[in-house]
Amino acid sequence: MEFVAGPPVHRVLCADCGTPIEPNSANLCLACLRNSVDITEGILKQATLSFCRNCERFLSPPQIWTIAEPESRELLAICLKKLKGLNKIRLIDAGFIWTEPHSKRIKVKLTIQKEARVFTSTILQQVFQVEYIVQYTQCADCSKLAAKNTWKALVQVRQKVPHKRTFLFLEQLILKHGAQKETISVKEVRDGLDFFYSQRNHAIRMVDFLTGVVPIRTKSSEQLLSTDTHTNISNYKFTYSVELAPICKDDLVCLPIKQARSLSNIAPLTICTRVGNALHLLDPATLQSVDVSASLYWRVPFEALASVSDLVEFTVLDVEPSGPTRSKWVLADAQVAVNGAFRSSAVGGNEDMDFDDGAPEQIYHTRTHLGGILQPGDTVLGYHLTRSNYNSDAFAALPPARVPDVVLVRKAYPNRRKKNRTRQWRLRSIAKEVEADDGVIGRMGGRDQKKVEEDYELFLRDIEEDEELRAAVNLYKAPNAGAGTADTKLRRKGKVQISMDVDGDTHISPSQTEATAMEAEIEEEEEEADFPEVRLDELLENFDEMTLGEGEGEET
Repeated sequence: MEFVAGPPVHRVLCADCGTPIEPNSANLCLACLRNSVDITEGILKQATLSFCRNCERFLSPPQIWTIAEPESRELLAICLKKLKGLNKIRLIDAGFIWTEPHSKRIKVKLTIQKEARVFTSTILQQVFQVEYIVQYTQCADCSKLAAKNTWKALVQVRQKVPHKRTFLFLEQLILKHGAQKETISVKEVRDGLDFFYSQRNHAIRMVDFLTGVVPIRTKSSEQLLSTDTHTNISNYKFTYSVELAPICKDDLVCLPIKQARSLSNIAPLTICTRVGNALHLLDPATLQSVDVSASLYWRVPFEALASVSDLVEFTVLDVEPSGPTRSKWVLADAQVAVNGAFRSSAVGGNEDMDFDDGAPEQIYHTRTHLGGILQPGDTVLGYHLTRSNYNSDAFAALPPARVPDVVLVRKAYPNRRKKNRTRQWRLRSIAKEVEADDGVIGRMGGRDQKKVEEDYELFLRDIEEDEELRAAVNLYKAPNAGAGTADTKLRRKGKVQISMDVDGDTHISPSQTEATAMEAEIEEEEEEADFPEVRLDELLENFDEMTLGEGEGEET
């Protein structure tokens, strides 16, 4: 067999390393070519990113403001869109290089591939980094907000009740779920709150949130601002009116007899134990409960017979559990007397308890759902029906035999309330504007400042005494939580008593120490042992990092 020799191959030496190679336009071998040829030519090594500090969004081409977390996929996509020339090469890998969060620098490492021009079908790969400078600016929406430009949507939340405990609870729900992030501003009005939004869908989102947490009904309206006849584009303002059901927690409700029969034949006289997206009504005499949805309530609305402002303090004389147990409620027979119905008289060195009026009718027998927590000697809040006059057709239609003398609602802790102790926790609040035309004063508009503080104090007591309500809100540690606790305990036990003279010298008085110790022992004896304390593990730490504006640092 004969072999035919091919044409001779001419080789040249590589200009860098001297390796024999086939001739090419660069006279370089493949290894030297990779070291000398820069395939990143034409790609920017430095770029800028626009960041809005108000809404915390980045500007993504073309002119779209996007929320992106640090070192997230969304932020990486925005960074790659800012680079020109990536369409001419193949992107293999991209990732962030850690930088100081406050440096206003973002570094991205890129791995690219490109076909070499000298060698056909030869792929070159290179790794390089791009530095982005974060520039603070304002988006169009925040610019309108800063200039106090017109709003596009308004949500008016109203509730026609003499107190605003539901609004205080609703405010905490909004803060816990972050439903206020898209709100431009919040204004206090006489019967509720107004939420302003720059877009209609943000207002619709707030209405949907309110529908899921409280029983409401809504109405929507729109106002035409301008119309472009050439493009047939109109500019509207949208208003959503939201009305909350005028039923609050611990309210006494008297249902019409026909409506009570339709609700599982429950007794007409009930107590509202909880308010969510439905009203939870409980019959304290039988422990029968029913949920009234928002649609069912607004189809046949009813009002509260009495609210928490009508509660009367009673002293428990005797409790005998005599019924079933459902959830946390235990049915029991109780004997109670109005606080202050007894007076003590010392005769011959013996103290006797007697009635003020000398009438044995001061003792009332009733059935209650609080049999699991009441003990003889406790103080309980309830409605005194025999001494009340209600302007209600449903209540007047009840047979007198079915109307109890007293309806007990919840246990009270008067001895603990007498001690002016600062709470070790606090709540956040939404920064609100005040409508000066209505004479709005204080935390809620149109009411006396003293009444405002009383409602807020009642709301704080509800949080302390109700674990279910406490679980629905966020509690934060007070800045001075735990400070001075040891000194306070020592003073309470009477182990230290210091008095200062005019000249500044300090003296410790043994007699004052003994007197303080005796007073402290009396206080400890009077204090309720089952008072619900807020545990430290229920408190959040980052209160200062999540403030919203003025009024949020208020101590509770």
